[in-house]
Amino acid sequence: MFLSLLKGINKVMLAKLNELKNNAGFRRYFANTSWLFGEKILRMGVGLFVGVWVARYLGPEQFGLFSYVQSFVGLFAFIATLGLDSIIVRELVQDESRRDVLIGTAFWLKLIGGFWVLAVITITVNFIPNDHATNLLVFIVTSATIFQCFNVIDFYFQSKVLGKYIVLANVISFLLSTIVKIALILTNAPLIYFAWSVVFDSVILSLGFVYYYRYTKHQLTSWRWDTEIAKELLRNSWPLILSSIAIAIYLKIDQVMIKEMMSNEAVGQYAAATRISEAWYFIPVVIASSLFPSIINAKKQSKELYYARLQKLYDIMVWVAIVIAMPMTLLSNWVVLLLYGGAYRQAGSVLMIHIWAGVFVSFGVVKGKWLLLENMLTYGMICTCFGALSNIVLNLLLINKMGIKGSAVATFVSYGISTFFLAFFYPKDRRSIKMFLKAFIIERRT
Repeated sequence: MFLSLLKGINKVMLAKLNELKNNAGFRRYFANTSWLFGEKILRMGVGLFVGVWVARYLGPEQFGLFSYVQSFVGLFAFIATLGLDSIIVRELVQDESRRDVLIGTAFWLKLIGGFWVLAVITITVNFIPNDHATNLLVFIVTSATIFQCFNVIDFYFQSKVLGKYIVLANVISFLLSTIVKIALILTNAPLIYFAWSVVFDSVILSLGFVYYYRYTKHQLTSWRWDTEIAKELLRNSWPLILSSIAIAIYLKIDQVMIKEMMSNEAVGQYAAATRISEAWYFIPVVIASSLFPSIINAKKQSKELYYARLQKLYDIMVWVAIVIAMPMTLLSNWVVLLLYGGAYRQAGSVLMIHIWAGVFVSFGVVKGKWLLLENMLTYGMICTCFGALSNIVLNLLLINKMGIKGSAVATFVSYGISTFFLAFFYPKDRRSIKMFLKAFIIERRT
């Protein structure tokens, strides 16, 4: 019965892909997406292998501490982004003549944001009962956020549908990072060296972006700061900044709370499961990022074309999530034992639950782009903040009752609350509910 269901889902996916193949506009954007997918698939395959190797080498206790540090820093890393990512892409698509001033202003804003992260964490660690070694790891990983300012080059390539340069920069960084991590394992390096490898990754990626920006005949010296544009960008981005806080809480607070309420080892067990569960999240992100210019252009042409393309995105996103979640649910314990070994046995039950959060993640990625284009960012921010708050409350309740499995349940439920259920209470957002549900209905009729 399970095999028959998979065959039916596969037939559905092929039908949807054939629809897209017959659309000239989508063919162009999927050519760009193929570059991004190639890089992400390489990263997922090799990265998962090396990540598992690192987890086995460090063991649940040390791996849990390393994951806790990265999650703790992740709670504050949103400051460096300033919610500018999608806004810069949108502005570059709409008016490329402002390229140098947009990129230049965003660069300096993000650089300032990186130093603000350092400042905020310096203050925060004084109120958390971590030992000196843990705080040192926190400061090392935090320093990597300073180099995120060069991601503005990534936004330019996204706006011009030049995914291959994003891919080349990421692949070079990733391969060098992989070599470094393998070398650290083979030389029995201590945990602190793995923290420094996070900084190394950011530096190499930044250098890659700079190289390919110059390779495409552009100069960093042309970038210009404009105070008025900075104010304009921040006025537009403040809802996204708050949303970024909530997203950071979604993605990171569970591991921080598990560490505080349980132990480093429990964090290691949970992190091992989420590394597998979240490994495929690049799929909706890559598709949405690559097709975002296409959606913007469709909105300029006609409302019908605009919503038709959105619906196709929802269709693909929903079923990709289901195709991944169903077999992983049945094979979760086997997958964990195969990859991590018996030391991480508890991770299987977490993976079985956490993998289904991907359905709402995929839905939320597309919906986020739609809210941006419909100037509903404030509403989106409210939904995300409410979902993050529900995640904290549910973690507090469920970790005590269910352990690390409770945190997985909290993640799934809170994603569903913010992306789907809150839309019932806001009339303008009910269209997204219809598009989400229509994806299931269409598939059943296909």
